[in-house]
Amino acid sequence: MAAAAVGSDTGGSVRVPAAWNDLVGFKPTHGALSLEGVVPLAPSFDTIGPLTRTVEDAAEMVAAMSGRPAPDLRGADIAGARLLVLETTAFDDIRDAPADGFARARARLEAAGARVTAGRIPAVEAAMPLSGVLYSGEAYGLWRDTIEARPEMMFDRIRDRFRGGAEFSAPDFAAAWAALYRARAEWAAATAGHDAVILPTVPNTAPDAARLMTDADYYVRENLLTLRNTRIGNLMGLCAVTLPTGTPGTGIMLMAAPGADARLLRLAAGAEAALAG
Repeated sequence: MAAAAVGSDTGGSVRVPAAWNDLVGFKPTHGALSLEGVVPLAPSFDTIGPLTRTVEDAAEMVAAMSGRPAPDLRGADIAGARLLVLETTAFDDIRDAPADGFARARARLEAAGARVTAGRIPAVEAAMPLSGVLYSGEAYGLWRDTIEARPEMMFDRIRDRFRGGAEFSAPDFAAAWAALYRARAEWAAATAGHDAVILPTVPNTAPDAARLMTDADYYVRENLLTLRNTRIGNLMGLCAVTLPTGTPGTGIMLMAAPGADARLLRLAAGAEAALAG
């Protein structure tokens, strides 16, 4: 097995660095891997997953972490796979390199026999605004006492995001979960005829680190854009994998239904072979 790492993925912190560094990043279904020993952010969404060189390495890492056999990836092929390009939200304000990488990757998948269609899923647009209530509300509820005991110890922009959770009431939180359950049901119905949904993993490339520390508007803009597409899979409770596109610093993400982890890894292995061809 090649060198690998494990990261938490509530905000895409497995898939984002994987895409920017031309690696494979796998987000299992929430609850598929134990979070024992993981510092929580929002446990209702927190997952851990591997960053590796190949899909096979990711599958072996997940097997090691779960204690279950790795899926059989022998003979994996993308031919005949039904893939849906998610047009909703995922391409808004996309930069040139990620757009080009995704288009080239899509073309290679189609050339390898994948059946690719495109469509909008309104449930995504309904769910995205809920993340502020659900993520911040849960995170600040967990960390409020620690943060407020020593607020100067936390990076101010992150501290402000946590404190945003105080703006929501318990009825707000409950209503947001009810709305998310409806959105998840609509997503499941809309994607039932597809093997995976595909989209650019991250709509931007790695931002200027020095500017992030000095330009507040740039920080907010790039932070929100960076985490937007991976947030879709988190909110919908999906498993997801990002693969390098061949355009440096960009990835293509495949997302599948909750619990379809082994099937998604096999599909990703077939896609990986097509992208490398």
